[in-house]
Amino acid sequence: MEEEEAMNAQQHSEDEAVMDGLDTPYGRDQDSCLTRRTVRKLDFILLPFLALLFLLNSLDKSNVGNAETAGFTRDAGLSAGDLNFSMAFFFAFFVALQPIGAALGRKYVSYLSLFYTRYEFAVRLGFFYGQSAVAGALGGVLSWAIFNRFPEPIKGPQPPPRDVALHFRDSGTQWKAWEVLFLIEGCTTMLVAMIGFLWLPHSAETAWFLNARERQWAEKRIHLDLDDTEPSDMRRPSKAGSDSGLVDDGHLPVYPHNIPDQDLDSSEGEAYDRLLDGRPTTRRRKASTVSTKSLTADSGLTRQDILSAFLNYKIWHLLICNILSAIPATAFGVFLPLVIKQLSPSLNFSPAQSNLLTAPPFLCGAVVLWLFMYWSDRSRQRIVPILYGLGLLLIGLTATILSGQERYTLRYLSLCVLLSGSFIASPLSVAWLTNNTPEPGKRAILLGINGWGNLAGVFSSLLFTPDQDESGYVRPFIVTLVCVLAAFVGYIAFWVLLLRENRWRDQVTATWDEEERQREERSGDVYIRASEVGWGWRMMAKLHSLFGESAPMESRRGDEKMNFRYSL
Repeated sequence: MEEEEAMNAQQHSEDEAVMDGLDTPYGRDQDSCLTRRTVRKLDFILLPFLALLFLLNSLDKSNVGNAETAGFTRDAGLSAGDLNFSMAFFFAFFVALQPIGAALGRKYVSYLSLFYTRYEFAVRLGFFYGQSAVAGALGGVLSWAIFNRFPEPIKGPQPPPRDVALHFRDSGTQWKAWEVLFLIEGCTTMLVAMIGFLWLPHSAETAWFLNARERQWAEKRIHLDLDDTEPSDMRRPSKAGSDSGLVDDGHLPVYPHNIPDQDLDSSEGEAYDRLLDGRPTTRRRKASTVSTKSLTADSGLTRQDILSAFLNYKIWHLLICNILSAIPATAFGVFLPLVIKQLSPSLNFSPAQSNLLTAPPFLCGAVVLWLFMYWSDRSRQRIVPILYGLGLLLIGLTATILSGQERYTLRYLSLCVLLSGSFIASPLSVAWLTNNTPEPGKRAILLGINGWGNLAGVFSSLLFTPDQDESGYVRPFIVTLVCVLAAFVGYIAFWVLLLRENRWRDQVTATWDEEERQREERSGDVYIRASEVGWGWRMMAKLHSLFGESAPMESRRGDEKMNFRYSL
């Protein structure tokens, strides 16, 4: 502890020593080029490949719904209900195996957070998560093309002879249309995954597409961003400092001024307390709220990381909201082709037509998600956009239920509105967690726990069952509406909880002198009397003591420090 405190103090003094020389127009103009160049390379080399991987991942998870419109379960000798149970089991095992996956390496979101600052993050995360909706649209168009090109055969499945060439257009072919779909999508995923081993860097320090100075600065700017522990999103940025897209030349979030090309390491002092405002400040930057180790490298988890994450009551509140709000996205990611096939009994859509009609709703979902993420980064808010997104989702669900199968045009437009709000809450919840968890180890665990939101796939698979198709899935839509409404109330409660937490911390620190404030910023060990804390902190203290750890009233890191304020 003393060693880490000394390192943080040294970092703090070095940063202050150079700050006075940073606030010059020449310095900002000169060094903003390095930031823009680094972020631009990340945006055009790293982010698109990650998005492609997630698109293929989503495509492979959802294509079973496309295949079912072409008789997948019938050809496989299964009942239609077996598809729902298989999807429920898939999501259950997917969630159960996530801790093992987290132990083996970083997940997508944790990996993205190594390269982007907090308010660059939501736009990129939106572009990334939007691939789930794009995958639905692409899967629909690809299925339409394949089901038209390779008509559904009449005969049952037979293994193709090894010495006979395959002729897909032959009515007696051994390949079904859905088999061709699986083959194309599966082979594409495996090929791109193999390229990924060579393409993706382990961390910013090993990014092959950055030069030496850019690699060092890519890591350093993340450290500076996490040092800023006040809720900067609660203060509106200036027009010059607002982020307007993947690369915004008008947004100068960080300034590596006067840093030598080959000497930009983690002990160098730089910059601005208001890292993301795009303008200088006269206030000194605080001492680091995170450890001084490399923030962009894969580091092992500590016992304190694990306990701090699992004993954090906020993550469990957020997880329940995430599961409830994610039911529409997980349901329609798989079952939208089947819902549209039963849009109206009078339409009698073919498999190709049913899949093609899934593209517009999914595209609406992708575009609206990107707009909301852009708004979230511009306004530096997370929960308010989530509530508006859930409101849009509730409108779509209500209209879908009330329209009925007779007014199929209105029902289809309602599905477009429904999908427009389905993909917003989950990525913004992830962005909130990433923004409000400075410690990398704890952040990785919290993101893993939040990933259990995929349990929504279990519930949605058991909701949209074949016995509901004749009624147009009215009952599943009603249950989904109730779940989303509960999530809406839950996010409002979460917002109130954060406001109360920030207000309480203001009250506690209001009586501290300057020495106590600095000590809290450096080491987080200013003692808090039990009478000053609420029941939540007292409960956490008891749980910490059961595992032989220091109580949060005695030793704190990251967001547990009393000088930290949660962003909204």
